[in-house]
Amino acid sequence: MALFGCAALAQAPGAFPARPVRVIVPYPAGGTTDVIARIVAEKLSAKWGQNVLIDNRTGAGGNIGAELAARAEPDGYTLLCGAPGPLAINSSLYRQLGYDPLRFSPISVLATMPTVLVTRGGLAAESVQELIALAKREPGRLTYASQGSGTTSHLTASLFESTAGVKLTHVPYKGSTPALTDMIGGQVDIMFDNVTSSLAFYRAGRVKFLAIATLARVPFLPNVPTMSEAGLPGFHAGTWVAAVAPPNAPPAVTAQIAGAMAEAVRLPDVQKRFAELGADPVGSSPPQMKAFVAEEAARWRKVIEQANVTLQ
Repeated sequence: MALFGCAALAQAPGAFPARPVRVIVPYPAGGTTDVIARIVAEKLSAKWGQNVLIDNRTGAGGNIGAELAARAEPDGYTLLCGAPGPLAINSSLYRQLGYDPLRFSPISVLATMPTVLVTRGGLAAESVQELIALAKREPGRLTYASQGSGTTSHLTASLFESTAGVKLTHVPYKGSTPALTDMIGGQVDIMFDNVTSSLAFYRAGRVKFLAIATLARVPFLPNVPTMSEAGLPGFHAGTWVAAVAPPNAPPAVTAQIAGAMAEAVRLPDVQKRFAELGADPVGSSPPQMKAFVAEEAARWRKVIEQANVTLQ
């Protein structure tokens, strides 16, 4: 999952953008993808002297917004700012999609966010090994929340079940916020969540972090062990936010947009805001993004096949 930031790309000659740019976010306002998209859109607006407008089109695991973006004119004036679901996962989950994720014109991965294993405060497990032992004593009794069926939180929990040899009960929600609310209230036991959503609750002492699903510890959570350190070698998972254009967008335009996005995520105030979210700024080039998403799609496809997860 290694990513390399790209150097600022010189803007292509021409008038682009000569009018406002629409960025479709296939998730509700206030979520991680939406927040990151808005931070970057603000900087693009300032750079280009044109409004960059966020258009939240939610539903079907991100498919509604992605299909809308796929059908838009490929001129750079409609973009999609999405997460792994519509760009790398849903093609392996749904029997039919109204778009082909592989045909999107790649622009840039804006940020990556690690996944953490979160538990409710009163759960009688202070480590991953204690959690595994608890789950093995009473198979199926422990519940895990997810952001929804087929999301990275669901699939990461499925990966955990197969890796640790345990059976848990899935409780899907519509996003991290309601899931974490019920966890704090004691209605569900654990969740594999992106750190951006749960960090504030952890810092307030309302949930526990047993481990982080990165291959090395992260500086802002120095006391949280990796899943490998916790006894599951090589276990890693995370999420990300990336921008694409409709199929067949001109390479000169996507390169120009990627360059502007790379500049935006390198700005000190943007990096500070990303750090507060627990997000790592990237700003990749279109070829780098294409290779990264292909790697992610293959990795999650394997998890989906092993767990036999399907959605209609």
